Amino acid sequence: MTEEKPNQYVLVISCPDTTGIVAAVACFLADHDAFILESAHFGDSVSKRFFMRTVFIAGAFTPEAGELAKKFSRIAERFQMVWGIYDAYRRQRLMILVSKFDHCLNDLLYRYRTGDLAVEIPAIVSNHPDLKRLADWHEVPFHHLPVTAENKSEQEDAIWRLIVDLDIDLVVLARYMQVLSPRLCDKLRGRSINIHHSFLPSFKGAKPYHQAHKRGVKLIGATAHYVTTDLDEGPIIEQEVERVDHTLTPEALVAVGRDIENVVLARAVRFHVEHRVLLNGSKTVVFR
Repeated sequence: MTEEKPNQYVLVISCPDTTGIVAAVACFLADHDAFILESAHFGDSVSKRFFMRTVFIAGAFTPEAGELAKKFSRIAERFQMVWGIYDAYRRQRLMILVSKFDHCLNDLLYRYRTGDLAVEIPAIVSNHPDLKRLADWHEVPFHHLPVTAENKSEQEDAIWRLIVDLDIDLVVLARYMQVLSPRLCDKLRGRSINIHHSFLPSFKGAKPYHQAHKRGVKLIGATAHYVTTDLDEGPIIEQEVERVDHTLTPEALVAVGRDIENVVLARAVRFHVEHRVLLNGSKTVVFR
């Protein structure tokens, strides 16, 4: 008989920095028979805010999650916390938006299929039909929602209905070559991740690798960030770079860039679903 695993939770906190936060959290968990597996915290001397991520398992006398959260709310109110207690075993539900480039989608689906990325993917949405075969092979429902200047609002309404109906936690823009409207960006604040095919804030817009080649760069990279109403200006979650030289053509830079994009997007998604990313104004704190 397989021994049942104890309930495991992740507590994340953001609040004004002050004395006694760590002690209050640790004492609360100990008083409620919870065993801390790992904990990380950071005090930002600039924003004067404190951030904490704690993973703990429930003991025999630990209240169920709802009751535990109710009890913790007294401490949260005392320290003016933005906080959450999450089931560490719950798989978050992802919707992937994609256009015609398939490398990021293919990488995410591979990690999903092999269990490397512990999520559920109930929908892939695209403004083109090209990648339906890839979605079908992975047995993920594919929704073709074409978009034009005339129907953009209706197309985004259809996307939002899917998000609501499928109880989506996170929307991933895996090289989705459409700009989301401010209205949809606001609805998805803090739960939509984009992969940008350059090392932001440099080389924005079209053909960034060609821009980089023209300038003779020695490093290229990719950036995963939260989507906001300011195009490509959202809080950065993860970045990576690769050294290149004068021998590489624009096409070779694109090939290198694809590999970086895959890794950076997968990391950012994993950090988010494991509750490792906390917003700090226009920046993030990432407990790796």
